[in-house]
Amino acid sequence: MGPPSTTSWTAGPARTTIAAPAPIATTHPADPALAAEPGLLGADLAADEQTLRDPGASEAARAAAAHRQQVAYRTIGRHPEWDATVRSKIPAQLQGFYDLNIDARRHLTALGGGGAKDTLPAWHIVPPTPADELLGHYRAAEAATGVGWNYLAAINFVETAFGRINGVSTAGAQGPMQFLPSTFASYGNGGDINSPHDSIMAAGRMLAANGFAGNPDQAIYAYNHSNHYVAAVKDYAAAMASDPIAFGDYHRWDVYYVTSSGDVLLPVGYYAAQRIPVADYLATHPQ
Repeated sequence: MGPPSTTSWTAGPARTTIAAPAPIATTHPADPALAAEPGLLGADLAADEQTLRDPGASEAARAAAAHRQQVAYRTIGRHPEWDATVRSKIPAQLQGFYDLNIDARRHLTALGGGGAKDTLPAWHIVPPTPADELLGHYRAAEAATGVGWNYLAAINFVETAFGRINGVSTAGAQGPMQFLPSTFASYGNGGDINSPHDSIMAAGRMLAANGFAGNPDQAIYAYNHSNHYVAAVKDYAAAMASDPIAFGDYHRWDVYYVTSSGDVLLPVGYYAAQRIPVADYLATHPQ
């Protein structure tokens, strides 16, 4: 928790710095090639949304569709002039889900200030906590505090991409839910700030203590003092509450960083002890 950052990863504020040493990634997943024409982009996104809802789709097909879905939402978010054309290609029953994702993307862009860096962050990208394990933690916190599991999931998603971004923020926030140690001491019940379970439980306690039951906006604002942050968390929470596939989609999403060379994908295994020029990274890790 802390003041809004000036950059943006896959979903929201990117404010985590390095936690543990590891070699920088030597392989890089290929970035999906998206249609340049808005109508085709919308049709392709609709097809990917259908794949993600197909019970017969393989995990490989779902992962590929989720990757394209993520990049499509990031791309469309930057082009409000495409809205009418792209949205017309989305099936009516999926337009609400589409609207929530586009709105969240634009709020997070505004939260980040729209600034693009010419360096990449001192981060360590690690595998996320497994989805089933996270859902168990969210449900336990909901039962104990009354804070909806989907809100806790949305905060975990926006803060650290479900724990992918591992480290300590420039403001001193730590762990998968990005608590300041002083705040965690008040809500952590003696737990471990880096534990997904303990930090999610602490987040539930903090939100409840700040009036979540009567005023969710106020409680989320207490977590991060930005109306854009509140709006984005609410959008993702609404998407996860309304659509059974949403949490799985988001859990498959990768970490992107906004740079002067465009969005740069930082895969699991990425490590930098200090900021590095984006041009140097792209020379050996083409997107």
